Order: sequence, then structure tokens, then C-alpha cells
Amino acid sequence: MNEKPDIRVLLIDDEETLIEYLSKRLLREGFTVKACFSGEEAVEVASETDFDVAVVDLKMPGMDGVETQKRLKKLQPFLQSIVLTGHGTLESALESGKQDAFKYLLKPIEYENLVQTIREAYETKVQMQNAKFREEVENIYRSGMGARGIKNAMNKLRKIYGIE
Repeated sequence: MNEKPDIRVLLIDDEETLIEYLSKRLLREGFTVKACFSGEEAVEVASETDFDVAVVDLKMPGMDGVETQKRLKKLQPFLQSIVLTGHGTLESALESGKQDAFKYLLKPIEYENLVQTIREAYETKVQMQNAKFREEVENIYRSGMGARGIKNAMNKLRKIYGIE
């Protein structure tokens, strides 16, 4: 079966019209989408729900995109952020890069480019998550605990990383 993965996207932008438009289009594309109109709202939502990719506007009232990325990364270390802005400068791109932004895209965005970038960011997240899972499994095996301990530790890791 070649089933498409359920990619969970967090859209964060203070431009409500843009977010509503992108939400509808991305939902039709098969993504699970949550729209937030501020960095503060996004951090609150991400503290309760896991996401794969965040599309973050850089310039927002209150918490800006760089600070939003920083806080999201603390909550969800594997979350990939795509920075989307109409106020692109070299400094802001470099600052976003320090927060490990997956990609930096300027508005107006070409929709197909955004969809492709979200899919690529998701693949990167899955690769990073799987690599960390394998690393932790190796550490469990090297720890010398018995078979029952290994089984329990593996079950905990599967829950943490969402691996069935």
C-alpha cells in the first residue's frame, strides 16, 4: 500500500485571510491543519498537541516568529519550521537559521512550492526521529539490562516517538 502519511501542520500568521486560505487548501491536500494567529497561541496549542511541521510568519505582534520557533522547538524538538514572511531580510533569515528553520520562504508564496516544502520538512522530521530512536535503542541494548527491562524500555520509546 502506498498510503500518504498524515502530516500535521501548524500554521502561524497574524494575517487571518492568508491563514484561512492556506488552511482550506492544505486540508484539501490531505494535511491535518491547525491555524494560529499569534506566536503565543501556537505555543499554547503545541504544548497540548504534536505537529510535524510549523509554517511560521516572522513578523507578528507580540511574540515574533523567531521566538515562536525557539519555544516550539523546546516543546517539540523534532518539529520542522518553515519561515514564511513578507519582510525578508538577511538578518532575519540568519536568526531563523539559528533556530534550525527548515526553509525560509518569501511571501507571496507559490502554493505548490509550500506544499512540496512541507512534505520535505516532514521527511526530515521522520528521519531525525527515527535516527534518535535507533540511537536510544542502541543505548538500551548496551546498558546490560535483562530481556524484560529491554522490552519495557522499548515500549516506552515507541510511545515517546509514536512508532508502532
